[in-house]
Amino acid sequence: MSEEKKDLGDKAEEAFDKAKDAAKEAAEEAKEAASDFKEDVKETFDPKNPDSGKTVALIAHLTLIGWIIAIIMNSSNKTEIGSFYVRQVLGIFLVGFVLGIIPVVNLIGWIFPVILWVISLIGAINGTQKPVFLVGEHFQNWFKSL
Repeated sequence: MSEEKKDLGDKAEEAFDKAKDAAKEAAEEAKEAASDFKEDVKETFDPKNPDSGKTVALIAHLTLIGWIIAIIMNSSNKTEIGSFYVRQVLGIFLVGFVLGIIPVVNLIGWIFPVILWVISLIGAINGTQKPVFLVGEHFQNWFKSL
């Protein structure tokens, strides 16, 4: 009976060693994958990469949550186009909010911000810094700190 326990103990120890080796290999593979991912992220959001700012600009147009994500992304790696569209979209959101509060122009007041948003989105997709008409230059001046 003690030999059976000894064989069982040896098998358990052998299985434990195999599992330990497999875990070490998996950890090394995970470290390598994480390193590759980190390099890709640095390249994607590098301020010298022109598409980096474009990504931030596009994300800024996706609801208020997208704008918050864009402002966080832009604060770590500021790009000119990213900052431009963060300011534009903030201004468009504020215009929409103000016009939405005023009872007389509530329904009609939402059409103007939607038009501004579409024009701004088209500019972000094209990668150009074209301020929206009437108020775009004001947004850039008012929100310089962003």
